[in-house]
Amino acid sequence: MSDKNQERKIKIIKNGPYIVTGNVPLSEKIIAPKGKGYEYKEGRSFPQPENYALCRCGKSKNPPFCDGSHDIYKFDGTETASQENYIDRASRQEGSNLDLLDDDRCAFARFCHRQDGNVWELTDESANPKCREEAIKAASDCPAGRLVAVDKNGNLIEPIFEPSIEILQDPEKKVSASIFVKGNIPIESSDGLTYEVRNRVALCRCGKSSNKPFCDATHISVRYVDNKVDNK
Repeated sequence: MSDKNQERKIKIIKNGPYIVTGNVPLSEKIIAPKGKGYEYKEGRSFPQPENYALCRCGKSKNPPFCDGSHDIYKFDGTETASQENYIDRASRQEGSNLDLLDDDRCAFARFCHRQDGNVWELTDESANPKCREEAIKAASDCPAGRLVAVDKNGNLIEPIFEPSIEILQDPEKKVSASIFVKGNIPIESSDGLTYEVRNRVALCRCGKSSNKPFCDATHISVRYVDNKVDNK
């Protein structure tokens, strides 16, 4: 069977890398300030093999790709994240014309902040059409999928993403950030179970998250930086 016919999937190897199959596009994005909010800018280009291994220990000399450093450094990649579905984990904030789901899985990408306020304030003021639009944008741009806007009919509002993976850089914080997985790519745990398939998730690549495989923003406190990137 041709590799091109392989299912798009991310398989987590025990104490090892993320194995990506199925010709998933890979790129780099830069988290950049824009007014009181943030935007994504284009970063480096990467080779586009049909299958590739992404580092999750934070020690690779060839980031974002795995170079076997997890073996040298005896990486403990034990997965500790809940397998419970998002809708069951998340709390709900009821706004005037929009609700907001929030499961607290923060990757500190800061897209929840907009020119006219943060997503929680904007949800409260969502009777105002501009605030409602901005609240939806703020929730939808969250790479971790922590935030999801919900209309008053109960419909979850999600952006339309093609399956892809983006390696995030955060020069404002002088760190390298998470792996942004878009477009409902299944993620299989090292024990063979599949996490809930979601449109947006942020995976840890510094190796230090306490909620593996997902990012919990520890890359900020440990000052994780690619050896390929100068985040000044």
